[in-house]
Amino acid sequence: MDSALLLAGLAASAFLSATLLPGSSELALGALLLDRPGLWLLALLVATVANTAGSLSNVWLGRRVPPRPLPPRAAAWFARFGPAALLLSWVPLLGDALPLAAGWLRLPWWPCLLWIGIGKFARYAVLVAGVQQLAAGH
Repeated sequence: MDSALLLAGLAASAFLSATLLPGSSELALGALLLDRPGLWLLALLVATVANTAGSLSNVWLGRRVPPRPLPPRAAAWFARFGPAALLLSWVPLLGDALPLAAGWLRLPWWPCLLWIGIGKFARYAVLVAGVQQLAAGH
């Protein structure tokens, strides 16, 4: 299969996995890396950008909801950490809710993009390193 097609499939998986739809971009990335280890950097970048874009779509959706107060614990958490809370947007289940809440709270767009991107990149970088170690037999 053509590398461009594999990367496009990875992008679609990564984008959809960051939305409210179920998915596992980690499996897609791992499979691609086992088949085409030379694409590790490009695959890392594609997965990061697409997954970040999927989370940003959740921020956008959250901004479509009329603002209301969050439950006190959640409001205190976002008040304490602000957009930096989105560093955890890669965490399963919680990661879908955080960008929605950030949009609902009208957190500033650029810091949301920054923290989401950092979290997604770090998660995928660890996965890429792990797959490379596994493939090398370590």
